[in-house]
Amino acid sequence: MAGLGHVSGADAWELNLLPDAPPAGVFHPHTVTLDNGMQVVVVENHRAPVVAHWVWYKVGTADSPPGKSGLPHFLEHLMFKGSGEIPPGEFSKIVARQGGNDNAMTSYDSTAYFQMIAKDRLELVMAMEADRMVNLDLADEHVYPERDVILEERRSRVDNEPAALLGEQLMAAQYLHHPYRLPVIGWFHEIAGYTREDALEFYRQWYAPNNAILVVVGDVTASEITALAERTYGQLVARPVPPRRRLAEPPQHAERRVVLHHERVRQPSLMRSFLAPSYASPGHEHGYALELLAEILGGGGTSRLFRSVVVDQGLAAGAGCFYRGTGLDSATFRVYASPRPGAGMADLEGAANRELERLLADGVTDAELTRTRGRLLAEAVYARDSLGGAARVFGAALTSGEQVGDVEAWPARIAAVTAEQVHAAARHVLRPEQSVTALLLPEAAPAGGGAC
Repeated sequence: MAGLGHVSGADAWELNLLPDAPPAGVFHPHTVTLDNGMQVVVVENHRAPVVAHWVWYKVGTADSPPGKSGLPHFLEHLMFKGSGEIPPGEFSKIVARQGGNDNAMTSYDSTAYFQMIAKDRLELVMAMEADRMVNLDLADEHVYPERDVILEERRSRVDNEPAALLGEQLMAAQYLHHPYRLPVIGWFHEIAGYTREDALEFYRQWYAPNNAILVVVGDVTASEITALAERTYGQLVARPVPPRRRLAEPPQHAERRVVLHHERVRQPSLMRSFLAPSYASPGHEHGYALELLAEILGGGGTSRLFRSVVVDQGLAAGAGCFYRGTGLDSATFRVYASPRPGAGMADLEGAANRELERLLADGVTDAELTRTRGRLLAEAVYARDSLGGAARVFGAALTSGEQVGDVEAWPARIAAVTAEQVHAAARHVLRPEQSVTALLLPEAAPAGGGAC
C-alpha cells in the first residue's frame, strides 16, 4: 500500500522509533454497507474536532467511452454546476462559509469528491454530496463554458509543459491497447467534442450509491457516521451499474523508446518505465516485494541508484524509483534520473542500466531489506496522523479491486517479504522487452547551423 506516509529513515533509526514488530493493522477502520449498497469506511481520529469526508466512485478515465477520453474528468468539473437543491457554483461557497474546504480529483480508476470540515458541519456536507449524487442539473450555459475551461487546463498543464507531454507519450507507448494509455484529462480534440448529453449519460451510468464508497476520517465514531449516512446517503435508491469492461493489454515483446525535444526544456531527464503487476492484477504476489525493491533501488539518498549515479559517479543531479501498486488492472515500475550540467545523457542512461543489471544479477542483501522494511513500517505508523491520507489510501484501494483487509494487512505483508522474493520480483518486472525509455531533451540545434 504505497504512500502510507513519510518519515526520514535515518531519523527513525536514530530516534529508535522503529517498531520491534509490524504494527497490527494501520488505521483500524469500522466498515458497514448501507441497504442501497454504498460502502462506508470510518477511521476514528480524535486529535481535533475536524473531519475528512470523501466520496469515491468506482469509475475513472480508463472507463471513458470510446472517442471521449477524459469524460470522467469533465463530469468531475460539472458536479459543481448545480443540482436540485444547490444553485450552480454554490457548492464550494457553502462549504467555505462553513469554515471548510473542498475539491475533487479524477484518476485512471476512480473519481473522488472531498471536504475537510468541522465535525458539527459534517451532516450538511453529507446531505449536499448525497444530493448531487442523484440530482445533478446541467444547463448548456454552464456545460460548454466549463468545457472551454478544461481545454485551457489542458493547454496550460500539458501542452505547455514538456514533462507532462513526455509523460503522456510514455503512457501511450507503454500501453498499446489498454485504456491506461489515455490521458486522465483527455485528448484535446476529444475534449472539444464533449456534449451535455455525453456528460449526463455517463453520470446516469456510473453515479449511484451502489457504485460509491464513503470514507470518513476524524473526530467521529462509527455509530455516529452510520446514523448520518443512513439519514443522507441511505435515502438514495440503488441503480444498475455496468461492469467495468476494459480492453486487455497484449504482451509486450519489444523495448520501446520515446524522445521529446522541446524549446522549454532547461533540465533534461531520463525515465525508464516497466510494466508491472498491481495488487489486484495477475502477478499481484510480487506487489509488496516491488515496493521494497523501489525503496532499495531508488528511495532516497541512501538508495543504490542515488549512491551510484549521483554520489559515486557524479553523473546525475537526482535519481530515484517509483512504484505504486494500487491499480485495477496493472501498474508501472519506474526508474528516473536527471543529469548534472556537462554530463552526457548516454553516459547517465548506461550507468542507470548497469545498476539495474547488477541488481538483477546479485539481488538485494538481508541488511538492505531489513533497513528498508523498518523504514516503511515506521511510515505506516506515522500515516495514522493524516486525515486526508487515510481517506486516500482506502479510497484508492477500494476503487481498484482491493479490500479493507488488504490495507490493514499491509504492515504484516511488508514484514514477511524475503530478499529472494525481492529478487524474484525484480526478475519478473525489470525486463527490457516490457520497458519504455523516455528522454526529455532541449530542442535540437538545426543541422548545419552556424552564426550569421
